[in-house]
This record gives sequence, C-alpha cells and structure tokens, in this order.
Amino acid sequence: MRKFVILAALAASLSVAACNTVEGAGKDVSAAGAAVSDTAADAKQ
Repeated sequence: MRKFVILAALAASLSVAACNTVEGAGKDVSAAGAAVSDTAADAKQ
C-alpha cells in the first residue's frame, strides 16, 4: 500500500509539472505568432 501511495504522489507531481510546461509552450507559440503578425503588418505598409 505504501508503494502505491508513493507512486500516486509521484504521478501527481509529474502531471502538475507537465501542465506548467505545456502552458509555457503555449505562451511561447502565442508570442511567436504575435511577432509574425506584427512583422507582416509592418511589411504591408
């Protein structure tokens, strides 16, 4: 039973870390998209 609790805690901590990583990656992609949009708008002018 003790091993199960330890494994569950480890899995939960990895899940939380993965969510933060995915959120950060999403913000990076969003920022890159905004930069491309701004550059395209400047090129049209």
